[in-house]
Amino acid sequence: MNEDSKVLLKKIGEGDEKAFADFYMMYENRLYRFIKSKLNDSSEASDILHETFMEVWRKADSFEGRSKVSTWLFGIAYYKTVDRLRKRTPVPMSDEDMPELEDTNPDAMACLLSQEKNRHVTYCLETLKVAQRMVMQLAFFEDLSYGEIAKIVDCPENTVKTRMFHAKQAMKRCLAGRMGEGK
Repeated sequence: MNEDSKVLLKKIGEGDEKAFADFYMMYENRLYRFIKSKLNDSSEASDILHETFMEVWRKADSFEGRSKVSTWLFGIAYYKTVDRLRKRTPVPMSDEDMPELEDTNPDAMACLLSQEKNRHVTYCLETLKVAQRMVMQLAFFEDLSYGEIAKIVDCPENTVKTRMFHAKQAMKRCLAGRMGEGK
């Protein structure tokens, strides 16, 4: 797919609208999921997706091929998402936001516990510093290597490893506190 992407980018750089449409179709869903996982807002995610692809249209001819096309593309989306996050304050979910569930199914308790664990993980992810949250999400949800993440966030690979270490430690502390462990 990377070679196809490079060919499409070259054509986009020459103004080929069909190549742009093909490139868009190739990456739209994956990139949207990535952006939405950071913002948790469909409307904002759609806006940033559009901004990212407009940047691709304008800068396709500047792609130098020193990284994978997807790394370059996710880098653009990453910076646009970080800019948007800096402009707003995250609102963590409160316990009141959880709907009341009636126990009508023998598996209802298991579902409730699973939902609660997911809520704790989501809350703890939101409490991380933006840089830590981004490397964690790129590694675990986008399955990118530390080297690819380093290119996306434009920092040394060892910095990515350090951010990941601190993110994992913060997640452990937060989850232990929220789930009542270690008391």
